[in-house]
Amino acid sequence: MIAPQPDWSALDQALARAKDKGRAVAFWWRDDDAAAHTPALDRLLALAVRFGVPLVLAPVPALVEPSLVDRLGGGPRVGVVVHGLRHANHAPPGEAKAEFGAHRPLGALKADAAAGLRAAQTRFGARLHPVFVPPWNRIAPALVAALPTLGFRGLSAFGDRAARAAAPGLAQVNTHLDPIAWRAGRGLAAPDALIAGIARCIESRLCVAGAPEPIGVLTHHLVHDEAIWTFCEALLERLAAHPAVRLPTLDAVFPPGAA
Repeated sequence: MIAPQPDWSALDQALARAKDKGRAVAFWWRDDDAAAHTPALDRLLALAVRFGVPLVLAPVPALVEPSLVDRLGGGPRVGVVVHGLRHANHAPPGEAKAEFGAHRPLGALKADAAAGLRAAQTRFGARLHPVFVPPWNRIAPALVAALPTLGFRGLSAFGDRAARAAAPGLAQVNTHLDPIAWRAGRGLAAPDALIAGIARCIESRLCVAGAPEPIGVLTHHLVHDEAIWTFCEALLERLAAHPAVRLPTLDAVFPPGAA
């Protein structure tokens, strides 16, 4: 049985309104949890090349294998950021998972964040951007304030924010769309709800003067099923082809001195 095609009209209409207003809506793409060169990674990179969409990888520093470094070195230009240290859950039983939540002393959080940055710099060199992506998108507020002292200049989690600066010297640009139904089998979330959510993100930015936070698409290539791949491909194709969409590079999303 062939699955019904999603109704993209809400997204198309929101982008049409942006075009009519002479506004450009910025989208960026972050993919979490890379560790090694896999067929799924090849498929991800091929999508980025096919549609000309800048891709930001957030590998887990302590889990990175040489094959990932080799694959990125010989492939298309991909931005790399720091996804915690080990992607280890330190939350007590019954609480939401977090590697850098407020469950441990600040000194331990700072030590692990610094170790993650050092490990990522060693593996990826100049390709790495000092942007911290906390596993499970959760981070203790005290660590946010300390990140610039550790050498980070950016932070990325999930959800809308009112301001681009998370702390003095630290820009924060989040992601806003995750196509995976994590609590309902890890398949594709309801496409109509996903599309409506993207449309709302666009509409909210049309009401803001200046340059609002780019809309972030979050993927996890290692757990995609065919339905998720198909949805992501269709979304990227639409965004890449629309005149009202900008697709900034990681340098543009987190420019030096932005905070």
